[in-house]
Amino acid sequence: MPKQLFGTDGIRGLPGQYPLDDATLDQIGLALGGYVVLHSRGPSPRVLIGRDTRESGPHIADRLAHGIASAGAEPVSAGVLTTPGVAWLVNRESFAAGVVVSASHNPYHDNGVKLISPSGMKFPDEVEVELEKSILSGKLPESRAKLKDGDHRPSDLELHEDYLAGLRQTVLPGANFGDMKIVLDCANGAASALAPKLFQSLGATVISMNSAPDGRNINADCGSLHPEAMLRRVTETGASLGAAFDGDADRAIFATATGNLVNGDGVLLAAGRYLKATGKLRGNVIVSTTMANLGLERVLEKSGLHLARAAVGDRYVLEEMQRIGANLGGEQSGHIIFLDDAPTGDGMLTALKIASLVSIAGPLDELVADLKLFPQRIVNVPVKSKPPLEMLPAVSSTLGDAERALGKTGRVVVRYSGTEPLARVMVEAESERDVERWTESLAKALQSAIGR
Repeated sequence: MPKQLFGTDGIRGLPGQYPLDDATLDQIGLALGGYVVLHSRGPSPRVLIGRDTRESGPHIADRLAHGIASAGAEPVSAGVLTTPGVAWLVNRESFAAGVVVSASHNPYHDNGVKLISPSGMKFPDEVEVELEKSILSGKLPESRAKLKDGDHRPSDLELHEDYLAGLRQTVLPGANFGDMKIVLDCANGAASALAPKLFQSLGATVISMNSAPDGRNINADCGSLHPEAMLRRVTETGASLGAAFDGDADRAIFATATGNLVNGDGVLLAAGRYLKATGKLRGNVIVSTTMANLGLERVLEKSGLHLARAAVGDRYVLEEMQRIGANLGGEQSGHIIFLDDAPTGDGMLTALKIASLVSIAGPLDELVADLKLFPQRIVNVPVKSKPPLEMLPAVSSTLGDAERALGKTGRVVVRYSGTEPLARVMVEAESERDVERWTESLAKALQSAIGR
């Protein structure tokens, strides 16, 4: 059964408008609170609420907390905290669930609600369907508990320190950040205070960028989607490494000391080789998505590693990792899952791993020198609806033509965004000419059929 509210990354929208209007937010809080009360053993189960730096975040968090409390659960505020930080704390500090108010890498005027299960992972589809039914019907589970204050409600600072302490434990053995200068682009988001503090506490010299959020500058020409300034700052300052996060810091991409960009494909290659060399890569397999570059697949094969592909979305990467028993996976966008350390993509954790590798094994340029990426282009087509692609004859025909023409020398992926009214066209091939030709053809076919 298709979900109406939940996309691949929670519930998204414009604050004040459905589904982020006050009435629906109250219902979301009530539904989640009712669910955890019914499925928890003790009275007043705790629900942790964190948010990024958007100006709409405090109000949305308050409405959700009101609904959670009305259902008999206890909302606990983590204040401004990264999505993976909330997930980490939920998993390790006995929260019944977590909520993150964030629209990740989207502009400030968007926002969203992400729900996190006690395991620290997103709730499975069947639970989201159950919650959605409750939200939309208004028929919520009857509470069997009443809200009451616990003996100790941790402060934001205590929770943040617990998370940072946990991250410090993930530094690779033998790494020393004492002589490292690192540039951190915090996207004016949830990592703005935490990431510089983390690396400084480990002895690194930190050059912090875009770490002064004002409620509206989150992701604005900065962070992982706009790393150009970070690249320049790394070379200008002679830094060993640069890392750029997105608004909720569940992803990170990197700049080498010479100012080259390394995305999630390069991270998976460097981390995968290290884990294999230390005997810690399960099954010699790495999980990525249909968007991972063919160049990654080829260089992994030469290293004796296999690339398994999942649907786009970190939840699908994680599901495939669990299905086949892998412990490393991620996306080209910089969502990387080190499953032995955390059950979700964490940009700050990824930055610690890559900084550790640079400390131990040398410049990031050298670690990914043999990764030859195929020319690739991604085009976003705004759409008015999302019918199955096979119901669009011109699109289906053009897609078939592209796949036959490219054969084994390229790939084509056409899919709908799970969070925005967009169709995404990705083409990669050995020649730039083929990439341009088929990207344009598919984009035009989509625009004619369902464009807005």
